[in-house]
Amino acid sequence: MLKNTQTGYGVITIAIHWLTALIVIGLFALGWWMLTLTYYDEWYRLGPWWHKSFGIVLLALTVLRVIWTLLNTKPKPLGSRLERVGAKAGHLLLYVLLFTVMISGFLISTADGSSISVFDWFSVPAVITDLPKQEDIAGEVHWYSALALVILAGGHGLAAMKHHFINKDSTLIRMFGKTKRK
Repeated sequence: MLKNTQTGYGVITIAIHWLTALIVIGLFALGWWMLTLTYYDEWYRLGPWWHKSFGIVLLALTVLRVIWTLLNTKPKPLGSRLERVGAKAGHLLLYVLLFTVMISGFLISTADGSSISVFDWFSVPAVITDLPKQEDIAGEVHWYSALALVILAGGHGLAAMKHHFINKDSTLIRMFGKTKRK
């Protein structure tokens, strides 16, 4: 089942969800680790190259995800009305934070007019440069929005666990391709 149904998520939605989660966690860990590197460390230049490349991949994946979400059926939400409203608000905030992190990262990397090489396959050109303190302001926004994103994603995961272990509904297992609990 490639597409979503009223009762469950399709393979494409599930793959995008988990790939996004892996990339976000990996980028956050790499970004945090990069803060500890010294100028003479081999990873001082290599780390940012990987970080930027996967950041552009995540941007493309997130745009694809938004389009896919708009074109697909959404499974019927589970839980109380308050939980459904909270889930909708939380998902919207996750998207806002994802785009904020990626756009601010792009603005950091291209502040001097340089393009971003994506795995040496192609380059993404700078489009906005030379704004006053662009790199510094974008850097602050990038760090705090990334931190907020990871914290909110952790809350998202905890909410899924609450649905699974306390509510005993199929919210979590739907993201693994199943529609009903055994």
